[in-house]
Amino acid sequence: MNEIIQLGDISIQVTRKAIKHVHLSVHPPLGRVTLVAPTETRLDVARAYAISKLSWIREQQSKLHSQARETPRTFVTRETHFLWGRRYLLTVRYEDAKPSVALDHRRITLTVRPGASVGTKAEVVHNWHRSLLRDLTPSLIRKWEPKLGVKVNSYFLQRMKTRWGSCNHRAGHIRLNTELVKKPKDLLEYVIVHEMVHLLEPTHSERYIRLLTEHYPTWREARAELNELPLTAESWNE
Repeated sequence: MNEIIQLGDISIQVTRKAIKHVHLSVHPPLGRVTLVAPTETRLDVARAYAISKLSWIREQQSKLHSQARETPRTFVTRETHFLWGRRYLLTVRYEDAKPSVALDHRRITLTVRPGASVGTKAEVVHNWHRSLLRDLTPSLIRKWEPKLGVKVNSYFLQRMKTRWGSCNHRAGHIRLNTELVKKPKDLLEYVIVHEMVHLLEPTHSERYIRLLTEHYPTWREARAELNELPLTAESWNE
C-alpha cells in the first residue's frame, strides 16, 4: 500500500519493495517526489530519511522548475526545431505536391500543400521523425541483443506523454517515445538499453540497477542529461 509523507509543502509517495536500500527520486517535470523503501521499513524511519534529504529534494525541484521548456511549435518559417540534440531553422514551402521534409546542414525544409493547417504540418513532421527513428533503432537493438543476451521480438514508435520508453518483457516488445528524435543519438541508445535490460529484469530492482550499471556504466549521466534538456510543451514524467 502506498503511503504519503508530508514535509511542509512537499508530498512524498512511499512504496515498499523487496530491496535493500532506500531510493529517493525527484521526477520531472514538476518535481514529484517518490521514496521506495525495503519492505519492513517503518514509516517514521522513512520520514527521518526524507527529512535528512530535504535540502537535496528542494535543490532538484528548483532545477526542474527553472528548466527550459520548449514552446508549442506552429510550423512557420524561421521557427526553431530540435533534431538529434541540435537546433535547426524551419523553412515552410507551399506547393501542390505530396508533403515532404528535407534536411540540410542547418535547416529543415517542410513542403506542404497551400492552406495546410498546423495539425497537418505537425503530422507530416511527426511521420518524418518516425522514419528517422526507424532508420536508426534496428541497428541499436541488434548491437545490444548479443551484449545483453536478449531478443527484441518487435519495437514500436509512438507519442508517449509519461515515459521515454516502455517494455513488455513477456512479449519481448519495447516502445520508444518519438520525442527521442529531438535528443542526442546517444540518449536514444540509453533509452533502448534501459528498456532491453527489462527483458532480463522487469522491475527497477537492485538486480536491474546492477545489470544496467554493468552493461551501460554511464547510465546515470545519460539519464541526467535527458532530464536536463528542454522539455516539450506537454508534461513528462519518468
